Order: sequence, then structure tokens, then C-alpha cells
Amino acid sequence: MVTNAEPLSRPLFGGSFSAIIPPHSIDVSDIREIPDNQEVFVHSGTDQSIVIELLEHQIQVPDQEAARYHFADITSSNDATGVEGTEIFSVEPFGGDQIALQDPSSAWFLSGRQQVAKFNEQARNTVMIHLALFRLPQYSTDILITFNDPTVISPFSSSTVAMGESSSSPVQPWTLEQFRATVQSFRLLDPAIFS
Repeated sequence: MVTNAEPLSRPLFGGSFSAIIPPHSIDVSDIREIPDNQEVFVHSGTDQSIVIELLEHQIQVPDQEAARYHFADITSSNDATGVEGTEIFSVEPFGGDQIALQDPSSAWFLSGRQQVAKFNEQARNTVMIHLALFRLPQYSTDILITFNDPTVISPFSSSTVAMGESSSSPVQPWTLEQFRATVQSFRLLDPAIFS
């Protein structure tokens, strides 16, 4: 299990993409199998994670609603539907001069919050969800980059134990600025991945 201590651009999806991944990240594919359409990184000392997903382009969803659509999908996957405290704080477009990825039809940044239970636990943690969405209809693909940043850990969550174990050698948690650097540095290197 390798953690990188310095932010560096790394190949993703077999070298078809690259991005700067924040320091102290662990590639989850080194630990367990993950779907082919995902790259998942977890922080070595916190419960933070970054998930990069290649998803089917939702042609029926207008660009200005697409980030909300994917946030709702995450809400459903996290079983946070109907839970008080699930909300969206902001949705804003990314300008082409702010990103390295070429030719998305649109790019969006959303910040929200969800109450999420880990695994099959009852205890719910408050998690800030920041997501970036790149829409690539020419490749029938929506690319979603999600930063899960727990802000309140329930004392009854297994995360409490994990956080306690990591406190002997504390490392800095990831920041929103580091996540934005990941999003802004994300680039396509080989379009053959879409064929």
C-alpha cells in the first residue's frame, strides 16, 4: 500500500487521463477491486475520499441541472434520501480558462452536505460533498469528480475508531483548494478510452 506525500500528476484509467492527486492519498484499487469506470483515493489519516467516475452522459438532463442530478444520484447511493440535513449550498459553472480538460460542453462545481451512514451502520456522519462535473456529449460521457469530506463524525460510527487510531501520526486533511487543484488539473490524454 503506497501513499504519496507530495501532490503530483498521476495517470488515471490506465493512462487515459491524468490529474494532481492530493498528498497522503491511498489508491483504493491497491486494497480492493473497484469498478472499471472509477478511480478512488482515500486519505491515509482521515475519512476523506476522492472518487473519479466515467458515467453515461445524461442527455435528457440540461447542463444547468446536471450537477444537481448527479448529487441526487449520490444522495440515493448513500441512502441519504429523505434525511434531514441533505442540502445543496452552491452550483457554479467552471470557465474554460479554469480547467485543463479540453472541450467539455460544460463544467460545473457543486457544494452540498449529506448525512451518511457507513456500510450498514445506523450512525450518520455529516459529510460535505464537493463535486465537479464535466459534460462530454461527444463521447456520451459525464465525468464526475467527488470529494467526500466528513465534518461531523458520530460517536457511534466506526469512523470514530479509525480516526482515533490515526491520531498517533497526524497528517493534514485535504482542503477544498487541493480538491480544486485536482479538478483543474484533470486532463484527457487518450480519447480511445471512449471507443
